[in-house]
Amino acid sequence: MTGNAQPDEADAPTWPAETAESYRRAGYWAGRTFGAQLRDLAAAHADRTAVVDADRRMTYAELDRAVDALAAGLRGLGLQRGDTVVLQLPNGADFVVTWFALQRLGVVPVHALPGHRAAEITHLAALSGAVAHIVPDVHARFDYRELAATVRAQVPGVRHVVVAGEPGGRDGAVALGDLPEPGTGPIEDAPSSSDVALLLLSGGTTGVPKLIPRTHDDYAYNALAAARICGLDADSVYLAVLPVAFNFTMSCPGLLGVLAVGGTAVLSGSPDPSTTFPLIERERVTITALNPPLTPVWIEEARRTSHDLSSLQVVQIGSARLADEIAPLVEPALGATLQQVFGMAEGLLNLTLLDDPDELKYTTQGRPISPADEIRVVDTDGHDVPPGEAGELLTRGPYTLRGYYRAPEHNARSFTADGFYRTGDVVRQLPTGHLNVVGRVKDQINRGGEKIAATEVEGHLLAHPGIAAAAVVGTPDERFGERSVAFLVCRDEPVGKVAVARHLRALGVAQYKHPDQVELVDALPLTPVGKIDKNALRERLVSA
Repeated sequence: MTGNAQPDEADAPTWPAETAESYRRAGYWAGRTFGAQLRDLAAAHADRTAVVDADRRMTYAELDRAVDALAAGLRGLGLQRGDTVVLQLPNGADFVVTWFALQRLGVVPVHALPGHRAAEITHLAALSGAVAHIVPDVHARFDYRELAATVRAQVPGVRHVVVAGEPGGRDGAVALGDLPEPGTGPIEDAPSSSDVALLLLSGGTTGVPKLIPRTHDDYAYNALAAARICGLDADSVYLAVLPVAFNFTMSCPGLLGVLAVGGTAVLSGSPDPSTTFPLIERERVTITALNPPLTPVWIEEARRTSHDLSSLQVVQIGSARLADEIAPLVEPALGATLQQVFGMAEGLLNLTLLDDPDELKYTTQGRPISPADEIRVVDTDGHDVPPGEAGELLTRGPYTLRGYYRAPEHNARSFTADGFYRTGDVVRQLPTGHLNVVGRVKDQINRGGEKIAATEVEGHLLAHPGIAAAAVVGTPDERFGERSVAFLVCRDEPVGKVAVARHLRALGVAQYKHPDQVELVDALPLTPVGKIDKNALRERLVSA
């Protein structure tokens, strides 16, 4: 995808023409690019604060001007509509300015995460045909300039390395602030709203990431629909705790959702309460988003903090299922409404409603945000299951992809003939439309014919007061085919297999679901998006 050309249908499958037109007629797709939207927002909210990070505070007018200046510099470097770049910046104003500058030019960012290294970035750069790699100089004691040099050497198409900071004399690297600035005045928006605006990464934990094409139309609708359900307005202040390049933090409603309504985005360089709690107090944050591993840490710190968290109105928790036993602890500790989030970078987003009864807030993962979201729950043969029974979730709609980027073989497996995306998630749908996430199709353990949902057992384990984190995986076994192994992070005293069995019996958990093996670890490995890395745990068992 280089040189003034958007990807064709073979690269990035899209909605059938009649379906796309129906979404436009219904008003789901507004026909505005992100660059044009920012121009509108700057006119409507010129002096309101748009973005805050550790070093800067920018109004909407200042953000718009900074975006124009950087877009001019990137255009002077040779970037143009249809090019792709790997964008790998941490949370901060530089990410926001750079992202919108790329949008204004019609250049497509690949949302790499700060935790990605050479294996992932070279794959992403080669698959996307990236012509540039945009990085910080040093972040979290890691030198990204060395990483960029490695990627550039391995992927010849990467012609430019742009550094937010000091290039440090690296060959071919240029600082964001040193880009050429040809011409003056605003950059006119280059793309069409139906163009691919960005390439997100698949959130699965198997293999290298796949690329997810999202258009201006569908992604803007995603963010705005979520913002409306969350009750966001110009007085809302969103704190980005997880990486902003992550779909959850970007548009659920995230950065794009709060900006779409004229609110303020505060970007934290760390998810740790020692950094985030002072920001909540100082900026009067109203909404933030966490993942399940981070939630107990925040709960514990909130119980003893001296910081004023009273401005918090909503705490979203998503990216993996929140254990039923942990959910009721969130609101008393943080003083804000819990909103469960079940979404995917591929599209479909589910939110619990702010006025849902506790039973739904604590035990379900929300319901689809759009009336045009289509849901099917099917068995292994693809037949719809009876209401309330568990099955694989299939979906299509105005912001759910119709195919991964440059992945025809995978697309043939992941989509039905009539365009439904096979999510791989096992769910139950309630009469209210809310979804209860049981687990993943590939995250079930088949122990002698008995199917064990790892997510369910993990929730039971987390109800033990001595267990801070838990992950259950399957490993090959001669007798049962698979046996279950629980990796536990304990709070103080070790919680061994006997104590685990006693705890699960007290909860009435079937014997076959009890872990066959318990491993105590200091911490659970995480993927770059903060999910528990079960592949790493399985590899640990193999190498033991």
